[in-house]
Amino acid sequence: LVAAAMAGFVRELERRGGPALRLEQRVAGGVGCVVWDAALVLAKFLETGACPLARRHVLELGAGTGAVGIMAATLGANVTVTDLEELQELLMVNIENNKHLVTGSVRAKVLKWGEDVTEFQPPPDYILMADCIYYEESLEPLLKTLKDLTGPDTCVLCCYEQRTMGKNPEIERKYFELLQTNFELEKIPLDKHDEEYRSEDIHIVNIHRKQAVG
Repeated sequence: LVAAAMAGFVRELERRGGPALRLEQRVAGGVGCVVWDAALVLAKFLETGACPLARRHVLELGAGTGAVGIMAATLGANVTVTDLEELQELLMVNIENNKHLVTGSVRAKVLKWGEDVTEFQPPPDYILMADCIYYEESLEPLLKTLKDLTGPDTCVLCCYEQRTMGKNPEIERKYFELLQTNFELEKIPLDKHDEEYRSEDIHIVNIHRKQAVG
């Protein structure tokens, strides 16, 4: 996959059923402002139809440009894309730019990991996350948010690029270790990913709450 990072201000994401999504990026901003490869892989995986999205309630965490959530909305889902306050304007722009392609619904809201999630209840059918694990200090808040948001039937799809630099492998290991206290994890095989948008080092994990015994 070609890194999508600096490909101008608008990134086009082809769709199987119609015109491409047009996603504005912010070159001057931080990590949340470009369409990362893991977001492309997850968005295109949703298009395979492996997870039925029509009329489902979907929440995206750390949405950044909103690529994944907006794609879900074009597949009929009712989506809330969430990120920090400073990314709301970019999310709004991308929702506006693609609203004619949406067959479900999509809105942007502020959600800071680790804080109260009452307004996002009841639990969504799906939680989508692309490349959300790269800061050690965000692991605990992210896990708290996942625990607070998920119900027994919530399916969490977490897509991430396996990075070998610096502390990344250690952070990934710790994240999945902590996650397994409350969740069951199942890796989605590469041959189930989109034929074109796939890569050996980008993984999609299907995550569910562990069922209470007794």
